[in-house]
Amino acid sequence: MARRKRVNASKTTRNQASRTRSTQAIRFAHPFYDTADPEQRPKQASFGHRMLEHIQGTLHPIPPVRGTGMMALADIIGKPGTDAIAAANQITIHVAGDTGVPETDHETNQVVVADAMARDYDPAHPEASPAFFLHVGDVIYGPGQNSYRDQFYRPYMHYPGKILAIPGNHDGESDAKIRDFLKYFCAATQVVPPIAGSIFRQTMTQPGVYWCLDAPFVQIIGLYSNSAENPGFISGPRIGQAQKQWLVRTLKTIRAARDRGQRKALLFATHHPPFSSGGHSGSAGMLADIDDACTRAGIMPDAFFSGHAHSIQRYTRTVQFAGRTVPIPYVVTGCGGHGGQTVDPVPQDKRGNPVYEFSYKGWGYTTVQISAHAMTITSHGVDPLTAKVIDSISVNLV
Repeated sequence: MARRKRVNASKTTRNQASRTRSTQAIRFAHPFYDTADPEQRPKQASFGHRMLEHIQGTLHPIPPVRGTGMMALADIIGKPGTDAIAAANQITIHVAGDTGVPETDHETNQVVVADAMARDYDPAHPEASPAFFLHVGDVIYGPGQNSYRDQFYRPYMHYPGKILAIPGNHDGESDAKIRDFLKYFCAATQVVPPIAGSIFRQTMTQPGVYWCLDAPFVQIIGLYSNSAENPGFISGPRIGQAQKQWLVRTLKTIRAARDRGQRKALLFATHHPPFSSGGHSGSAGMLADIDDACTRAGIMPDAFFSGHAHSIQRYTRTVQFAGRTVPIPYVVTGCGGHGGQTVDPVPQDKRGNPVYEFSYKGWGYTTVQISAHAMTITSHGVDPLTAKVIDSISVNLV
């Protein structure tokens, strides 16, 4: 009994010492501001060996998805609209992120970009208009209870397309905000919510914060890269493995369809970019997690879209996969409302892989046009008077 008391006393002493160390003043606000390699650093009190350990401990739980996490384009725009797009032999998609701004007067950049995107629609030819807008996260910024009214419903009141989304770090930075995202993008039915007031825009019925959309000519996987300012994560000790396990299962389903001759373009979307040279850095660990899922399923994406950095950037990453050399474009398009971040392009590794191809400092959006055999990715720069093509690339899907 006496020995047990001594052990407990020793444990109490250690805990008190740990608390004392963790409350002592540290030299810099960043406890890992050090020239030493992270693996060689002594443990910083209760902070661990690197900032990554602290960040992983702050991630938010990932809400579970409904059913298989799959949805069809007909669920979003109806069967007649989907059939018309299929008959036109091409689908067009808008892609942008980081749109929410506190002010919504017509002069704000978010509304200027939204109006430019709206001009891509032709009510006389809905089959040739964009099928929908894929929002790659940060729909809203700030804590206000009317954020969705002021930063989403009002700015897009003239935009005629449906809007699908994955949450950005700001959309998921609190329990209340992720509940709002689920309310407006993952509702049980498409209804106009009270917060929209007189604006007619229905809620979306996505199965969750991560999902797979099956549409004519394309399948899109949207992943939730969580709430950290940087970097992104799709799985981890705190948030679990459910999303990654779902990704592997879904990719295996897509791969099986390809083996049966049902080849469509495969697009990935995350808020945090795998590669970035401005505003926010890339997320190498997140990409490694996604690569592992792709390897286990035997399939790679044809293109990868992200936001987070408030600019447009494009990289080409070349991978060796299934005995082939596969070039994959990685596009950052995070200036749909916030913008103007400077990009300082540098090689992402000593081999120059990925290759930096293009960047744009300003505001804008990206358009993806996909047919059975090819995909064209076009980025547009927008100012108050014009929208112009600033970058374009074609991808062979054969």
